[in-house]
Amino acid sequence: MEHLNVWFADAHGHRRHVVHDVSLDIHPGECIAIIGESGSGKSVTARTLIGLTGPNSHVEAATATVFGRPVQGLRDQDWSAIRGRDLGFILQDALVSLDPLRPVGAEIGESLRVHGVRDRAERARRVEQLLAEVGVPEPRLVAGQRPDQLSGGLRQRALIAAAIANHPPLVVADEPTTALDVTVQAQVLDLLAQRKADGTAILLISHDFSVVGRLADRVLVMQGGRIVESGTAAEVLRDPQHAYTRQLLDAVPSGHTRGEYLTEDGRSRAAARSAAAGTIQRRAPAAVGPALGREPADREQGPTPAATPAVLSARGLTKSYRGPDGRDRAVVQDVAFDVYAGRTLGIVGESGSGKSTTASMALGFIAPDAGTVLLDGEPWSALSVAGRRARRREVTVVYQDPLSSFDPRWTGERILTDALDAGAVPGLFSSARARRAHRAEQAERAAGLARVVGLAPEHLAKHPLRLSGGQRQRLSIARALAPEPKVVVLDEAVSALDVSVQAQVLDLLAELQETLGTTYLFISHDLGVIHHLSHEILVMKDGAAVEYGEADRVFEAPEHGYTRTLLDSLRALSASA
Repeated sequence: MEHLNVWFADAHGHRRHVVHDVSLDIHPGECIAIIGESGSGKSVTARTLIGLTGPNSHVEAATATVFGRPVQGLRDQDWSAIRGRDLGFILQDALVSLDPLRPVGAEIGESLRVHGVRDRAERARRVEQLLAEVGVPEPRLVAGQRPDQLSGGLRQRALIAAAIANHPPLVVADEPTTALDVTVQAQVLDLLAQRKADGTAILLISHDFSVVGRLADRVLVMQGGRIVESGTAAEVLRDPQHAYTRQLLDAVPSGHTRGEYLTEDGRSRAAARSAAAGTIQRRAPAAVGPALGREPADREQGPTPAATPAVLSARGLTKSYRGPDGRDRAVVQDVAFDVYAGRTLGIVGESGSGKSTTASMALGFIAPDAGTVLLDGEPWSALSVAGRRARRREVTVVYQDPLSSFDPRWTGERILTDALDAGAVPGLFSSARARRAHRAEQAERAAGLARVVGLAPEHLAKHPLRLSGGQRQRLSIARALAPEPKVVVLDEAVSALDVSVQAQVLDLLAELQETLGTTYLFISHDLGVIHHLSHEILVMKDGAAVEYGEADRVFEAPEHGYTRTLLDSLRALSASA
């Protein structure tokens, strides 16, 4: 592809230039990686290569060929014959990319059927084999399950299996390992590396530099729709020449960044707070209330557990589910932990380890089969639904995909005022005048809350679809903070973000903990993020807690073999970057 340019037109016909004069070529057995932050044009470039640029787009290129065949102007039916057979495409968002109404095995089997595998038994055998290749446990069971019955990591692996089912000679992989833990990620990368060794060409879109270093031969760095740096993977990742590339690499969280801010903005705000300490009286904006008046905790260590009570405690949490085969499977087994005020407990483990189910029990969304959750030393999981409703504001949540948790018809302001009104007494404002005054007050509080998380007034006027991924996650955090909770549960809250936006959100979370004393239960498969942000760490495997302790101790002197395996996988990936 030479001199590619892509424009998108809005409802008024105004065109926005999103890809500027990009040229690339991929040879058999080669992996080209495109890296850059959200909105840089990397995914548009990849989608254009396979004819999925999208509606209201205009594409121009001097040449655009796939295996020597010109593809400009191809009809949809022509592309359908190519995709799956000659082109495999791995999307990042597995939840919306898989058909929610049919088992994932049927979806993978459909790709095989369309491209020549007519025998049903043979398709079933191939589906199980493909799922096993991408690291899916119990592949026959998983093949019979719908996407909503699977974890994010299992859905992502099913997408990868579908993309490689027909051994296409070119695979376009858009963030293929985002939802995968390091052990499964290593397995999938080994699989893709083997395909590459066998002659498959790979176009990789990723914000994970360890993945890029492991698989890519050449790297293109995109900013604002333009390629600003290119070279071999070793040249770009180890000796970047462009300031933007260096900025991206500096934003990667790890144990080395523990206690530090990842972005220049974060460091500047921290310096300003430090300079103002003792001379300026902190005042709480109306949106947050008195929490801002707390003295900031030490950025790295936070208040010690001995000096603070456990805000959220779990003892003996156990949960089982019955699978499609009629067997009961324990997804959480006898898990215990404490979350201390003003600190972060990180829960880490591979996909399917029970992290999210543990979080759901901590939130009170599902009841444990055994065990209990205490909030401020008082029963929480044992309460009735009505009893928990009265205290629901005290434990809030930020999800991996905020877009799915927002009402798309509401503006940002409506989303925040709704959260601020949660728990209000119905009929409290009986007169029209009182209601108008209340709405004005809540709008002011929503604006103040938006400022706390770095959103501008114009962001509150937009609907979620018109916000960037980072802006949506900030809005989600603002919504979680609105009721002044005692604990915020973050379930893979940064795993779908590119490295620069992830750094901004992690800095925001650290800043809120410093200024508000916010308490976090942080769920992630990303060991670098966990080590960067957490004070204590709980490691889970197959539903059980296998290690629990202070973050640096767990990372530097792990006691359990599984923890050592996770860390070895991380080091192997990092060594490739």
